[in-house]
Amino acid sequence: MRRFNRKRMEKVNNIKVIISGGGTGGHIFPALSIANALKRLDPSVDILFVGALGRMEMEKVPMAGYDIKGLPVSGFDRKHILKNIKVLYNLMRSLVGARRIVKEFKPSVVVGVGGYASGPLLRVAGSMGVPMLIQEQNSYAGVTNRLLAARASKICVAYDGMERFFPAEKIIKTGNPVRQNFDNLDSVVDGAYEYFGFKKGIPVILVLGGSLGAATINRSLKERVDRMTDSGYQWLWQTGKYYIDDVRKAVEGKGEGRIREKDFINRMDYAFAVADVIVSRAGAGTISELCLVGKPVILVPSPNVAEDHQTKNALALSERSAAILIPDSEAVERLVEEAISLVGNHSRKKMLSENIKKLAEREADTRIAREVMSLAERDNKES
Repeated sequence: MRRFNRKRMEKVNNIKVIISGGGTGGHIFPALSIANALKRLDPSVDILFVGALGRMEMEKVPMAGYDIKGLPVSGFDRKHILKNIKVLYNLMRSLVGARRIVKEFKPSVVVGVGGYASGPLLRVAGSMGVPMLIQEQNSYAGVTNRLLAARASKICVAYDGMERFFPAEKIIKTGNPVRQNFDNLDSVVDGAYEYFGFKKGIPVILVLGGSLGAATINRSLKERVDRMTDSGYQWLWQTGKYYIDDVRKAVEGKGEGRIREKDFINRMDYAFAVADVIVSRAGAGTISELCLVGKPVILVPSPNVAEDHQTKNALALSERSAAILIPDSEAVERLVEEAISLVGNHSRKKMLSENIKKLAEREADTRIAREVMSLAERDNKES
């Protein structure tokens, strides 16, 4: 029995979708990919994002041309228990705010992509009978999505075996949506070398710490800047916004221009095009991109995520000889040497590249968008 009384709401002809979640680029960029795919399928779709106030999505989503509303929600502080009094207060405010948003926007479907805001928004929408689609990026499902699964209509996943966490009849394997198509990197190589100021013919090691940065990866390189320079290779180092100043001091006057440090890389297609080896954290969205790129990869999973998701994601590749896994605790000692060694090991690079390409899921954003549209159309018929 549907709890959501559609008779109290105006009937709208166009499909209206709320996409909720964010916090990091790993949630925001897939959400934007889904939104763009919805617009390709039906330009008249009305899309509203709901994020967490003060987080990246409040800036990135409007830059992409979409409206967003923020909720005052944040994660629990496991180290300082008393601070959670404010967290609980803001959670209650977020539930009230989410209910107001759903009533005012009247969505046909709500999509949750993970992140702080998706919990209260989807909980409220589900209690009001709005059809829900969950997009679970990781190989090990998060607590929030597991709790929301009972009310979800469909659950889009990227890995096999997810019936461990969700009702099998709701699961659809779509893969994870990525920012853009990385199939034609060869066509942009020349422009990419010029864009970053690199010399052709000298291998490039691309180091990614995520949109906010990765302390261990940055430290691993900072303590080996001289070794990086001595390698003779070129380095493209995305530091994240919190670390850029320290990194610039560490590389100042060294490397003869062979180390390029960036707080954020806007042209990831160019970065992937020039890379001979890629070093990265192991967020689910990033791994989906790396599978499409098909370059040799070294993964350093972050230990600071719920339920150690990133290690499980990285294992899903390393156990198939599709990536090299270096634990965060070993990165300072091993990472730079492993990257330098891999560049010169052509047979190992070829094996890693071939195996990671086998795991690529293409057009995930379009498949998810079609599932959203089917839910919306079914809901319109029932209302």
